[in-house]
Amino acid sequence: MHLKVCGMREPHNITEVLNVQPDYLGLIFFEKSARYVGENFELPVPLQGATPRKVGVFVNHSLEYIAAKAKRYQLALAQLHGDESPEFCQQLKNLVPGLQLVKVFRVADNFDFKTLNPYKPHCDFFLFDTKGKDYGGNGIVFNWDILKGYDNELPLFMSGGLSLENLQDLQSFITTHRLNVHAIDVNSKFEVAPALKDIDKLQALKRLIS
Repeated sequence: MHLKVCGMREPHNITEVLNVQPDYLGLIFFEKSARYVGENFELPVPLQGATPRKVGVFVNHSLEYIAAKAKRYQLALAQLHGDESPEFCQQLKNLVPGLQLVKVFRVADNFDFKTLNPYKPHCDFFLFDTKGKDYGGNGIVFNWDILKGYDNELPLFMSGGLSLENLQDLQSFITTHRLNVHAIDVNSKFEVAPALKDIDKLQALKRLIS
């Protein structure tokens, strides 16, 4: 199972996290987030290579904004956390060839999986997160039983309050129900402060999923 560490910003902490060898590292471009990288963010030298794959997190941004950030920060994936339409996803794919798309859905017990169908031709992954007051980073676990209704057509990033305390339960759930989970996506439960990750916790997590 792959690992994505999201909400990174501080250069020294990024360097520390890279030693844990995550597969993906998330940079948040949503201005209202406590983990927003800011307009003047520069990629630390260790992050300028091809690995880990860099993921830009966007919320209802314009096509042009996402394309510019993808070019500037060498993004491999764009994670769309807002109300982006299937048509928007298609247009973004055409505008930035090679950019993979992760469409986020904030799920609750009444989530209708038919909502996903129009997105499938234009997205590479889906990410299921807890429906809360913020666009991600709520630190709340959603009811995984909801995922029994998913058809596994696209691989998933799993998010929503994941921690060392619940990860083994999640792994058992994934195995039991044969979910097509590509990666787990961690953020707030592995922090000492917003955008500042706890390296000891991440190392323990890496051991659990390796």
